[in-house]
Amino acid sequence: MSDSLPKNVPASIQSGTPSGLLSGPSDTDHRRKRLQRIGSLSLPTAQNQADNETTALRAVPTRTNYGTLPIVHPRRASTKSDQISVARRQPTLTGLSRTRSGTRSVPDSPSAFSPTFIRDTLRSRISQQRPISAYDAQLANINADTPGTDIDVRTNGFRVWYSSFSSIDWLHDAIKDSARFARLRRGKSIRSRVRLTFDKSIGWIIVTVVGFLTAIVAFLVVRAEQWLFDAKQGYCTTAWWHARHFCCPLPDEYGSLDDICPTWRTWSDVFASWTGRELGGDDSAVQYLAYTIIAVLLASTSSLLTIYLTASTSFVTRKESGVLSPGFDKSGEQNISSSSQAKRRVLYYAAGSGIPEIKTILSGFVIHGYLGLRTLLTKAVGLALSVGSGLSLGKEGPFVHIACCVGNIVSRYHSKYENNEAKRREIFSAACAAGVAVAFGAPIGGTLFSLEEVSYFFPPKVMWRSFFCAMIAAVTLRFLNPFGTGKVVLFQVTYDKDWHAYELIFFLLLGVLGGVYGAYFSKLNYRWSRDVRGGTWLKSHPVAEVILVTLATTVLCFLNPYARMGGTELVYNLFSECRTGSKNSHFDLCVLDPSSFGHIWPVVRAILVAMIVKGFLTIITFGIKLPAGIFIPTLGVGACAGRIVGIAVQYLQYHYPKSAVFAVCDGDMDCVVPGLYAMVGAAAALSGVTRTTVSLSVIMFELTDTLTYAVPVMLSVLVAKTVADALEPKGIYDLVIELSQLPYLDAKHEYLWSNLSIKEVTDRDVDVIRVDQHNTVESLRDQLQSLLNAEHDDGGFPILRPSFDGDGMRMIGYIGASELEHALAVVAEGATEEVRFHTTYSHEELATSFSTWAEDTRQSEEDPFDFSIYMDQAPLAIQSNSPLELLHQFFVKLGARYVVVTDTDGDYEGVIDKKTWLAFLSELEEKS
Repeated sequence: MSDSLPKNVPASIQSGTPSGLLSGPSDTDHRRKRLQRIGSLSLPTAQNQADNETTALRAVPTRTNYGTLPIVHPRRASTKSDQISVARRQPTLTGLSRTRSGTRSVPDSPSAFSPTFIRDTLRSRISQQRPISAYDAQLANINADTPGTDIDVRTNGFRVWYSSFSSIDWLHDAIKDSARFARLRRGKSIRSRVRLTFDKSIGWIIVTVVGFLTAIVAFLVVRAEQWLFDAKQGYCTTAWWHARHFCCPLPDEYGSLDDICPTWRTWSDVFASWTGRELGGDDSAVQYLAYTIIAVLLASTSSLLTIYLTASTSFVTRKESGVLSPGFDKSGEQNISSSSQAKRRVLYYAAGSGIPEIKTILSGFVIHGYLGLRTLLTKAVGLALSVGSGLSLGKEGPFVHIACCVGNIVSRYHSKYENNEAKRREIFSAACAAGVAVAFGAPIGGTLFSLEEVSYFFPPKVMWRSFFCAMIAAVTLRFLNPFGTGKVVLFQVTYDKDWHAYELIFFLLLGVLGGVYGAYFSKLNYRWSRDVRGGTWLKSHPVAEVILVTLATTVLCFLNPYARMGGTELVYNLFSECRTGSKNSHFDLCVLDPSSFGHIWPVVRAILVAMIVKGFLTIITFGIKLPAGIFIPTLGVGACAGRIVGIAVQYLQYHYPKSAVFAVCDGDMDCVVPGLYAMVGAAAALSGVTRTTVSLSVIMFELTDTLTYAVPVMLSVLVAKTVADALEPKGIYDLVIELSQLPYLDAKHEYLWSNLSIKEVTDRDVDVIRVDQHNTVESLRDQLQSLLNAEHDDGGFPILRPSFDGDGMRMIGYIGASELEHALAVVAEGATEEVRFHTTYSHEELATSFSTWAEDTRQSEEDPFDFSIYMDQAPLAIQSNSPLELLHQFFVKLGARYVVVTDTDGDYEGVIDKKTWLAFLSELEEKS
């Protein structure tokens, strides 16, 4: 097509890049350069146009600013000292002048580059070749047989992409999916019915694949971390890739490995010839040195992979804003000020458990790359390394992140979920259930965990698919048999004894202890992360922090057998019941004579030391830059406390068997099961830290394969949550969200609005587009630049017209920043051309004149300077005298991205976007 154009047409027009208003977004760097050169004839040529909107992540020279909540400043009109308001900030980046260019380069042939010629050229190019935007592709086609649905979609406007840390438009995605499904149902042919049936089934197919693949990844991670963990002690001479319990299989249940195993060779035996020791001798110095070196190597490797492969600055897709880049300057120079540099945050996507970020994503925010293939591989490999190093962390939380990565990758293969962010979050909810299912072998508990803790939108259909996905994952993992015991997880246990009424007192005590521990653990970890990790030299040396924490772990844990063993192994042995006649002493946890203080004190002392060490190490470990979960360390600390209480109760029963308290035992000296107390204590501690209740109780029921202990677990969990909430209102995940400043809107939190009104939060300073003024491509580019420089990348522009009485302004629509940027990049050649916005007809008029409307719409789409196709002509609006609770429900229940504020006469007053509302709630919470 370029051969048919005159030779003196700019190269950007000849290349057909970008190809139209409905085309997918071009490369971010290319789009940025086009916007920089608006007003000059030197436009960049096409780059990488074989890519599309779903192209894999690409690196660009500039670093993306992953801003979150806007800074809160007092409004100029504020008259009360305690008012809460969010005002738009002034641009902070240097070199970004709002002054419009008054001159323009004149080409050698004025007639060839006249405004009329450029407009006609763009119209011709777009009419001949108009690739549809990948995001709204299924809605772009229009014909006279589909009036109602397509009109609704057009009124709501088209979308092009979502930038990182921007909120999705739940309402738009719901309307779009409704239109897509209605179009499928209108087909009457056999092919149409087959497509409809496949569309209804694709969700079940995807969750099946997600559950299956999640189980495979979990199996590989578990096998790898078992081998790496045991590699710190030695290796298997018959098969070096075997973990110790595979190298030395036990005829009985998985238990103590202290017995001599001829096929397992320790590092002290390997270096015996160097040290002069006999084979089989105890050389603790050599063993400790090998243990420490391997642990440091594993942990530092995991941290290096996390830092260098999953830094947020390396995840820049075509969907990122070109104007949002700190290096954006109309002159084309990369002028990055020190102030802009200071505001950038670098996140490491594979670090931590991932659950706080998953909660943020499921609440409707976008984090590009967080659920990608690179993050999945790095998280899986790094998790095996970090757990294998022996640090006080777990793999259960990261399994949720891994499952969501699998769900995101699989959902890309069908446009129903790839092009609809709201629908894709349904798959994420199911994936979360699968992640917990493979972590604990609890598909029901996983489904409830997804509902209770992470999911934001959870209708019955999502619940059924989540349960099915969790079941597929658990069944697949059971067939794979990762531990060689036939169990999905290592610490599945069963008890032969029932509980008694007098034990409720001790279960209540464990609930109180768990709540106190959970509250103060959250407080201490938050302050450590904020003041030490984020306020000292450790902030800029994350690998050094990992090495120091690993060294501290090896020093404190090596000499204590319970602190040294793996987290799941420790929990299993603490949970286990001591059966009479069994040779398995569970690392001497089964006291030979419970009535003798001399026998029980060494065991209690060792467990107490392990509990203190594990608790301290978990505080400083959770949050370091490598994959790390919180479940298993917390379960271990709670199980230690529970086991100590259980041993104490057992000691009292042996000394006072005739007491009225123990009368129900009828002389049975095995009446008290310390392992049961350990399980109750573990559930209480985890509830105190994470504040989960129902799902945690069900997980414990599934671990014990019985409902016999439902009451003890439920009692301790409820008491722990109550006590923890009284001491610290936020759980560990909410504190991590607050510390990371993630844009998360908590639908469960209740606010006290006092005497505040909508006027206190309304942003009246937001820049607007007036249709009664001359809006050119260059002027709109300048407005967009100022909007994004003020870090309102999640915002947009209200489009206004004067009211009929001339006293106010009426809103006719709203256009988002991403849509405006894409449209401006298409028409970058016509800097002085006027851009137009117009509204469609009403439904009544369309009923009688649909064909006329359709023809007018086609003509407007062929005009590249008509941006009406991106305009939301029916935005959510609220009157300024409405209560704040109603506005809050707009954001929470309806998932609004922005709400327009009008006065009682319907005139425009301002707009409130989701991030502005979040900043308002944050300050409101601080003041209360």
